[in-house]
Amino acid sequence: MKRTNQILLIVLAVLAVLTAVFFLVRNGNSTVEGWDRDFKVEDVSSIQKIFIADRQGHQTTLERSGEAWVYNGQFPANPVVMKGLLEAISTVELQYIPPASATPTMVEDLASNGIKVEIYGRKDKLLKTYYVGGSTPDERGTFMIMEGSNQPYVAQIPTMVGNLRMRYAAIGDQWRDKTLFRMPPADIDFVSVEYPKMKNRSFVLNREGETFSIRPFYEVTPPIARPYKQGSAENYLEGFRGIVAEAYENDNPLRDTITQRLPFSIITVRTKSGEEEVVRLHPAISRNAYMEEGPPAFEHYLAEVSPNNDFMLVQDRVVTRILWGYDFFFVK
Repeated sequence: MKRTNQILLIVLAVLAVLTAVFFLVRNGNSTVEGWDRDFKVEDVSSIQKIFIADRQGHQTTLERSGEAWVYNGQFPANPVVMKGLLEAISTVELQYIPPASATPTMVEDLASNGIKVEIYGRKDKLLKTYYVGGSTPDERGTFMIMEGSNQPYVAQIPTMVGNLRMRYAAIGDQWRDKTLFRMPPADIDFVSVEYPKMKNRSFVLNREGETFSIRPFYEVTPPIARPYKQGSAENYLEGFRGIVAEAYENDNPLRDTITQRLPFSIITVRTKSGEEEVVRLHPAISRNAYMEEGPPAFEHYLAEVSPNNDFMLVQDRVVTRILWGYDFFFVK
């Protein structure tokens, strides 16, 4: 009797294991190990390259360069966008296995709208390849499928409620760093600020060893005879440490028309190594174009940026820190 009970227990245990295996394979359409459910690459430092392509033909390559990332081998990548992408890659997890009735709709969505993601480690080793689709009806999960699998899943980021597709869906200039100026003051050798309609406010700043010289930009402007305000040049150059634009406007249909107009200001900066950047600011959205006194005030500027030939939208409150006038450098 005792032996019969032992045999019965063994048979029941075997049946339980077989049942579990059956449902794992049936629901996941995968191996028992669940390789096609493991989307995340936890060690961000191991990721060296990310390739992203959508069904509309947009392709993006992001490559690690030290602590930063480079977009399409040419431009610094936007650190904010990269932070969101890397968080998604390193934390994305299975939310649930969808019912069989929902699978055809998910597969159709992934086939027509899926974003392909390839993640590479060192020596171009392929770590993961998967597709990111649309969201569940309640916007709480995202369709994903591993390349080589027939079973789609609903995935999520544990710290986020919502569609994670947006983390992968940037295109073109949206991947690019929007920094207009990022120069340590000690590296700047020369600055000129020209106001074509306010010649007396235009100036040239030159570094001369440990000191600075400030002079009018236009020869017709008489030099200011008042004493130089100590520390004003150093204070001014601090403004170039970090000025970030609001957006790229390279596809703006009015670009040619706008850039043919006389700019509000032309800023030229040259470093000790000889690198030069020129920014021409054109008023975009007028807050009060006709003040009772003083120069016009604008909420935004559209900036022509050389040498990259970019067109960018810049907030006045951000760029105003370097829009000084000639007299600002002298004791009142």
